[in-house]
Amino acid sequence: MKDELGVFYYPAPQHPEARMYVRRYAGRIEFRMWHRDDANVWEKHNWLPYAVIEQAAAMFKASGKESDPTTLYDLAVAERLLADE
Repeated sequence: MKDELGVFYYPAPQHPEARMYVRRYAGRIEFRMWHRDDANVWEKHNWLPYAVIEQAAAMFKASGKESDPTTLYDLAVAERLLADE
């Protein structure tokens, strides 16, 4: 899907108030979250390349935390959306 902010998908379909925007920049795919009920999500978080997300996931795993940030950042979906663009 696409709107005035760019191309996006719903990272958690049961929560359509959150969107994950994707773009291709400098040859890599980047992600940026938006939330309808919290403008700070967009304002305070910049575009993230997938490599940074993978690093964060490794840190979470090494610390024993069960949450995995990669579940919201779907590289395959982003690639498909951008290919269709």
